[in-house]
Amino acid sequence: MKLWNGAGRRIYMQEVGTRDGLQAESAFVATEEKIALVDALSRAGVAKIEVTAFVSPRVIPALSDADAVLRGIERRPGVVYSALVPNVRGAERAIEARADELNLVMSASETHNLANLRMTRSQSFDALSAVAHIARDTGVAINVSLSCAFGCPMEGNVAESTVMEWCDAFIGTIGARGVTLCDTTGMAYPTQVAALASAFRTRWPDTELTLHFHNTRGMGLANVLAGIDAGAHRFDASLGGIGGCPYAPGATGNVCSEEIVHALELMGYDTGVNLGGLIDAAKRLPALIGHDIPSQIVKAGRRLDLHRPPADFGAIRERAHGRPLPAAPQV
Repeated sequence: MKLWNGAGRRIYMQEVGTRDGLQAESAFVATEEKIALVDALSRAGVAKIEVTAFVSPRVIPALSDADAVLRGIERRPGVVYSALVPNVRGAERAIEARADELNLVMSASETHNLANLRMTRSQSFDALSAVAHIARDTGVAINVSLSCAFGCPMEGNVAESTVMEWCDAFIGTIGARGVTLCDTTGMAYPTQVAALASAFRTRWPDTELTLHFHNTRGMGLANVLAGIDAGAHRFDASLGGIGGCPYAPGATGNVCSEEIVHALELMGYDTGVNLGGLIDAAKRLPALIGHDIPSQIVKAGRRLDLHRPPADFGAIRERAHGRPLPAAPQV
C-alpha cells in the first residue's frame, strides 16, 4: 500500500451509532436523548445518519421509539436521514415518518442470514424486492446492506463471486441506489478490502458504494485506508465506537466515528465533519448507555490536545541545566 496523502479528497462519513450502536445496548436511551444525539450529529456535518430501525419492539426494544425519533429530529439540508427496514410494514412506517432512504439488509452468507433473519437468502431477496417496490412508488431511495461480505463467523470465507452476484441482483433487479458491503464481525483485512472495493467500483462506477467495518480484530482503520486506496469514499462509523451484531458470535463495536475522522483529517482528507462537535456528542454516551465507550479520542484527546508540564517542571529544568533560570518577566 502507498503512504496516504488526502490532498483535500472528499470522504463521506455516515453515522450508524444511533441504530447499529444503540440496538446493541441493554439500556434504553430516552427518545429525547436519541433526538438530541441525531441533531448533534447533523450539526457536526456527517453526510448520512442511519437514525433508527423500524423493527419489532419485541426483537429490539432499544429502538421501539423509531417513529417518534425520526419524526422529532431537526432536518438539515444536505444530510441524508436513513432508516433500516426489514419488511413492507417497516418500510411503510419509515416512509410515513419521512425517511430519506430505506436501508435493507440481508447476508452474503446463507448460515448468517438464517441465524439473523430466519430466512434463506432467496426468501430475504423476495421480501426486499417487495419493499423496494413500495419505495419506488414513493420516490424514497433504497440502499442495500450486504452483511458478512468479507467473511462469515460460521461459514468462514465468502467468495467474492457470491458478493458480486448479490450486488448485481440488488442493483439490476431491486434498483438499489447504493450498496453497503458490511464487515459484520470484523473479519475483513486490507488486501481483501482493496480487491472487493476495486471490483465493485469497476463494475458499478455509478452506484453509491459504502464500506461498513467493525474493529473486532483491530483492523478497522487499516481497512478504511485500503478502501480509500481502492476508490471508495463513503464509510459507515459509529459514535464512540459502540455497536455490534447481536446475532454474530464474537462481534464487537463498529469503527469509531471520531477516531476515523481524526485520522483522515491528519492525512489531509476532507471529511466535512466538525471533529470537536463529534467528540462532544460522543462524550454524552457513557451517561446514556451506562458504561464506558471504546473511543480512544474521547479518552486521550486529539493529537494536539496538549497538556501542562508537571508542577515541578521549573525545578527539573533548572537542575538539568545546572543553573537557575532567570525569573519570568512581569507583565
